[in-house]
Amino acid sequence: MLTRRAFHRLALAAVPVSMAIAKPNSKIAGVQIGAQSYSFRDKPLDAAIAGMVEVGLNECELWQGHVEPQGVPREELRKWRTTVPLDTFKGIKKKFDDAGVKLYAYNYSFKADFNDEEMARGFEMARALGVTRITASSTVPIAKRIDEFASKAKMVVAVHNHSRMDPGEFATPDSFAQAMAGNKNIAINLDIGHFTAANFDAVAFLKEHHEHIVTIHIKDRKKNQGDNVPLGQGDTPIKEVLQLLKNNHWGIPANIEYEYGGPGKNLDTVTEVKKCYEYCKNALA
Repeated sequence: MLTRRAFHRLALAAVPVSMAIAKPNSKIAGVQIGAQSYSFRDKPLDAAIAGMVEVGLNECELWQGHVEPQGVPREELRKWRTTVPLDTFKGIKKKFDDAGVKLYAYNYSFKADFNDEEMARGFEMARALGVTRITASSTVPIAKRIDEFASKAKMVVAVHNHSRMDPGEFATPDSFAQAMAGNKNIAINLDIGHFTAANFDAVAFLKEHHEHIVTIHIKDRKKNQGDNVPLGQGDTPIKEVLQLLKNNHWGIPANIEYEYGGPGKNLDTVTEVKKCYEYCKNALA
């Protein structure tokens, strides 16, 4: 006869490894907290996924830099994009699935020098990853062209803002409005840190335009083009934004984009993203 302890040991041994390992869950008070994988830009993809699991995050916006070859000539990158087997992306999706991290969007930043094949391939990559949304650091003048490809693919492209006030850059409320005017498949990836640094009100913008916002990037910056700083040390209304998501049940993922650890600071990425996540949890308490 088996003792109770021996029985439980045998029962545990019979559980598949994928079930025995606890999966992360970072939905806090109804708000999905995740990460832009750019936060783990100092790590290759497998280590980045492991970092998300260690932090406890179960949702990700995948940065193209974790997928594409880095530091190669422009034409070589274009060739890779247009010839890489789509099974490569299906394999990446499996890595995330196995880790218990949901892929929400693919970050593929369309530029003016993309040819048609390169444009279309971004949507094929996204589909192979199992997502229906692309986020893009792009420019206003090519929004109509992006929308044409997005419409054919039946996907949404959420354009990402920075704080630069250069012509054609996404930085102001008007730049978002221009891109969406007449373009049904263009939406918003609101970076509240950059929006604050450009001296705009992220809370007011979220209240007015939440139906067009696909994802929010969580970072902290000072106003007047101020630096990236640890969460809670800048002027970005992070707590107010997270509380809006919570209280209104808007379902917009809030993805941590860790950027304040620049060259020479020797900060551990996983440790800092954990701090960002703890700040978000406390803000939602």
